[in-house]
Amino acid sequence: MGARQRNWSSVALSLALGLAAATPARAHPHVWITVKSQIAFTPEGKVSAVIHDWVFDEMYSSFATQGLAPAGQLVKKEQFAPLAKENAGSLAEIGYFTTLKNGGASMDFGTVTDYWMQERPDHLVEFHVTLPLKTPVAITKFLTLRVADPEYFIDFEFDDKDPVSLVSAPSGCSANVAKPKPLEANDKQKLSESFFTNLSPGTNFGFKMASAAIVACP
Repeated sequence: MGARQRNWSSVALSLALGLAAATPARAHPHVWITVKSQIAFTPEGKVSAVIHDWVFDEMYSSFATQGLAPAGQLVKKEQFAPLAKENAGSLAEIGYFTTLKNGGASMDFGTVTDYWMQERPDHLVEFHVTLPLKTPVAITKFLTLRVADPEYFIDFEFDDKDPVSLVSAPSGCSANVAKPKPLEANDKQKLSESFFTNLSPGTNFGFKMASAAIVACP
């Protein structure tokens, strides 16, 4: 791994260091997250926040829950609180892997105070976080939301059934998800550690693999 990748691994959800050490030769990605997002609006019809619910893959969930609850019991929010706080602080440094653009202009998020983690009945770990905008904005033409790790160490994918919902949106607003073009089999074989180590800085390969949620209002 290159220096930049090691930095992202240490910051991103603390999971990356453990899994990277356990699987040094695996092709990217190492962690899979299913995303459900909500776009919240003010009573005046302005976008005020993005609310994420991330569900981690089985391997990370097993890794994260070790020793946090007695055998046979689910790990609750209270038991996850220290890790949730650590992750929220680390993720804030990198913008929660979230890019929100209004008519092509990037939006800034404010201080995050609403977050938690828990183990679901299916034993997958869920991370919830609300990202408030510093200043609520009215949608101009369209709003674009992406959740992506530029290094593609973590694969984020919107949920198939319930990817993005709108909360208190003005009448006529709609949300759709545009998926990237699938990789060919030969391209998938290239996603090795050496491939990512040799990428030029700023390549942001993960954005090329990310779906985009597009919100439009009349």
